[in-house]
Amino acid sequence: MIDITNRPRPTNHALAVIDGGLIPRASVQPSSTTDKPKLLDQVRQAIRTRHYSDKTEKAYIHWIKRYIFFHDKRHPAEMAEPEIGRFLSSLATDGHVSASTQNQALAALLFLYRVVFEVDLPWLDDPEAFRTALMSFLSRSISGGTLASRIG
Repeated sequence: MIDITNRPRPTNHALAVIDGGLIPRASVQPSSTTDKPKLLDQVRQAIRTRHYSDKTEKAYIHWIKRYIFFHDKRHPAEMAEPEIGRFLSSLATDGHVSASTQNQALAALLFLYRVVFEVDLPWLDDPEAFRTALMSFLSRSISGGTLASRIG
């Protein structure tokens, strides 16, 4: 019987077909159990586990990065509904993005909170109500001038 308990785990190789032969493309060392993957790696892993397309992965990563940078690199686990609302409203008012673009950003953030963080926030239960409330807020802020002029 072979004792495999103290043996190091073999290195995983991703293979690519190049000129008719299999050549190792990347070497991935297994991480120890104490190392937790970085946030975007967790997102990528969750997306790939669910067999989403490469374009969806790229778009979700893009929107999650923009969300993080919009809030001065705060970790999304520290933020919730108000920050998401501010980000999405900024996209509409400052970025002048279309409703479908805004929906894509919202879908990425919903994926982040629902799937990656496994957080059950009340507004996540009805994203359509959240969109409706956000659109109502945006229409009021746009018709009444900018939000800053209404506050200050």
